[in-house]
Amino acid sequence: MSTNKKIHFSKKRTWSHDLPISFLMQQGVENPGVLSLAAGLVDQNSLPAEITKQAFDDLFSDPKTAKEALQYGTTAGSLALRSHLLKHLSRLEQKSAEELGITVDNMIVTTGSQQYLSLLGEVLLDPGDICLVAAPTYFVFLGVLQGLGARIVSVETDEFGMRMDSLEATLDMLEAEGQLHRVKMIYLVSDYENPSGVSLALDRRKQVVEIARSWSRQQRIFVLEDLAYRELCYDGRVAPSIRSFDTTGETVILTQTFSKSFSPGLRVGFGVAPDEVCAAIRDKKGNDDFGSTNLSQHILATAFRENLYYDHVEKLKTVYRAKRDCMLQAADLHFSNIPDVHWVHPKGGLYVWMTLPERIETGFNSPLFQKAIHEDKVMYVPGELCYAIDSGRGDTEQPPVQKNHMRLTFGVQNLDGIQEGMKRLAHAVKSLL
Repeated sequence: MSTNKKIHFSKKRTWSHDLPISFLMQQGVENPGVLSLAAGLVDQNSLPAEITKQAFDDLFSDPKTAKEALQYGTTAGSLALRSHLLKHLSRLEQKSAEELGITVDNMIVTTGSQQYLSLLGEVLLDPGDICLVAAPTYFVFLGVLQGLGARIVSVETDEFGMRMDSLEATLDMLEAEGQLHRVKMIYLVSDYENPSGVSLALDRRKQVVEIARSWSRQQRIFVLEDLAYRELCYDGRVAPSIRSFDTTGETVILTQTFSKSFSPGLRVGFGVAPDEVCAAIRDKKGNDDFGSTNLSQHILATAFRENLYYDHVEKLKTVYRAKRDCMLQAADLHFSNIPDVHWVHPKGGLYVWMTLPERIETGFNSPLFQKAIHEDKVMYVPGELCYAIDSGRGDTEQPPVQKNHMRLTFGVQNLDGIQEGMKRLAHAVKSLL
């Protein structure tokens, strides 16, 4: 018998409603035949099916190791995998674990890096606490912060990433407002940022550590470094992380994932943090899940142990380099004759950030989005989703959200799909000029 009483949801539920990722997925399902330059999925044909099968067969050839993989794991994650991750970080940084000041105890394995981001927010941020982010930045993390009731404050960027003079000015403004004590984190996607494709300049990687330390006056301000795309480097070598400039290991929290470099289906990521933060995350994670999927961790550890992982990454880079070049060539072909249109040429990652004339908005309700999806059958991510709204300011005090950008991905489409998608998108844009 129904009482028809109103449901009183928690504040976290009300803070987390109407997230754009759900709408984008819905549009993809409800509009069949649409070529998606929006979905941040990986290349289907390059997923490591044979490597994973080989690792699985090796793991299950011994009943003892098979049963270990099928048992519960630990909250922090498989010790074997964390040991491989320590070597993996050392290889990427070209520094020993001792030089980096990291041990396996500083590492926690999570269900993708997204879980690490969420857990860290849970243990560090109370409602009203402040996280500084680049403008633009990863819109799904903006949803995480919104769901925690955090205040999100944007910092200006340029072609070299977050501007350090703007970061200093923002901290100075917050101090003048009496809000410096609420600042807990500076969030940065340092390599081939989602959405912009921009990487943080090397000199700024060192500077942001120094700035975070110098402004940690009433409480520690952490730099949260998201390295989701780090290994998808197509031009030059992998850059040193922000974490590598943190000589004490007390300022930077690093997180990385194997969703882009290996397989999103395994759902394996990890984070590196100071001891006290690790303890807090382990306690929270222990309440949530007792530890991430043990089988996936053993498969990935086996791929490392049998030297299967790095050959796959090299092949993957070749695939994505060709797709990146294809999208840039298609942009030159179809957009170069449109006035005031320009785009970033990323050196890695999965995204191209395109800017249209200011008068052409790209949001969900804009004529461009509606025409693109319903008539030209192509989808993109509106750039305005990647700009934070500061809940601590009134509407009239908000910096203007830039509404004329698009995030385009070359990850999931093949070369023909990329070319056709860019052609369709250019047609939609031209029709509105």
